[in-house]
Parts: sequence; C-alpha cells; structure tokens
Amino acid sequence: MLEELIALLLPPIISICELMGIFVVAVSAARAFWNYCKGLVTHVPLDVKFDLANGLATSLEFKMAAEILKTVLVRDLNELVVLGAVVLLRALLSLLIHFEMKSHG
Repeated sequence: MLEELIALLLPPIISICELMGIFVVAVSAARAFWNYCKGLVTHVPLDVKFDLANGLATSLEFKMAAEILKTVLVRDLNELVVLGAVVLLRALLSLLIHFEMKSHG
C-alpha cells in the first residue's frame, strides 16, 4: 500500500522539482542578460557572471533533489548506475560553479 502511494505521488513531485530548476535557469539567464545589457548602456559594472552562476547553482540543487527522489523509484541495477552517474555529474557541476563563484568574488 505504501509503495503504491509513493509510486503514485513521487513522479509529480519529481516533475515539479525539475520544473523549478528549469524556471530558475530561465529567470537567472534572462535577469543576467538584462543586467548585461543595462551595463552596456549605463557603463556601470554589474556582476553578471556571479548572478548567473548563483542561479545555475540554485537550479542544480533543484535538479539534484529530483534525482535523489528518483532513487526511490529505481527498479534495477542499471537504472541505479545511470542515476548515480547523473547525480555525480550534477554534483561536480555544482562544485565547479561554487568554486568559480568563490574565485570570482
């Protein structure tokens, strides 16, 4: 019973987490582009790179949350290996973005 409930509720929650990540990337990219254009016109230096990297890091956190939730639904070892590789790649990307943000700021 509990397994059926989890199998029913988890896919929409995973989709919502992934959509939130996509939304954060889109908003961050649009905002960074707007600030970049504004900086070109006003000649006031804005930290566009840091703002975009911050948005990307936040987005990756939402995507990682979705991947972690997917581990509950894994049925066989092949799915787990692929899921593990995706989580590892996203964790490395997040680490690189955070490193870039610290070295930039």
